[in-house]
Amino acid sequence: MKKQVLLASSLALVCPWATSAEVPAQPAPKLEFAFEETVTLGAAIPVGNTPLGKRNIVPITGGTFEGPGIKGTIVPGGWDWQLTRADGCTQIKADYMLKTDDGVVINVVNAGSLCPPKDGEPRPARTQPVFEAPIGKYEWLGQTAFVGTLELATGTPGPAVHIRFYKAV
Repeated sequence: MKKQVLLASSLALVCPWATSAEVPAQPAPKLEFAFEETVTLGAAIPVGNTPLGKRNIVPITGGTFEGPGIKGTIVPGGWDWQLTRADGCTQIKADYMLKTDDGVVINVVNAGSLCPPKDGEPRPARTQPVFEAPIGKYEWLGQTAFVGTLELATGTPGPAVHIRFYKAV
C-alpha cells in the first residue's frame, strides 16, 4: 500500500491530471508496426581513439520512409555518432530529420548498441528512437514509446540501413 501511495504521489507531481490515490496495474505493452525507413549513408569519418572508446561518425545523406498514415523522405545532413567500447559493442546515436509528403519536418534521435555475435549467434540490433514532431497530425510520435530494429539495407546503390519502428500500445 505504501508503494502505491508513493507511486501515486510521484505520478501526481509529473502528471497533475493523475489524481487517484490508487494506481491501477497497467497491462504489459505490446508492439505495433509504425513505419520503416531506408536511410542512405555517406563514407564514415573515423575520429580515432578517445578516452571513451573508438569514435566514428557517419553522415546521413537521405532516404525514404513509409508506414500507415505517414510517408516521406529523410532530409540529408544528419549524423550517426558511433562509439566502439572496450567490450566490442558499438553505441550508436543517430540524429536526423524526416520530411513527410505533406511538408511536416520531424526530428529523430535514434540510439542503441550493436554488439558482435556471441557464441556464434548473431545479436539483434535494437534501438530506442525518440521523435520530436510539431503539434498537429504527427504529434503522436512524441507521445509514444518506440522500439526500432536495425539492419543493413539491400538493393541500394550505396551504403544504407533499414530501420523498422514499432510503437508501444
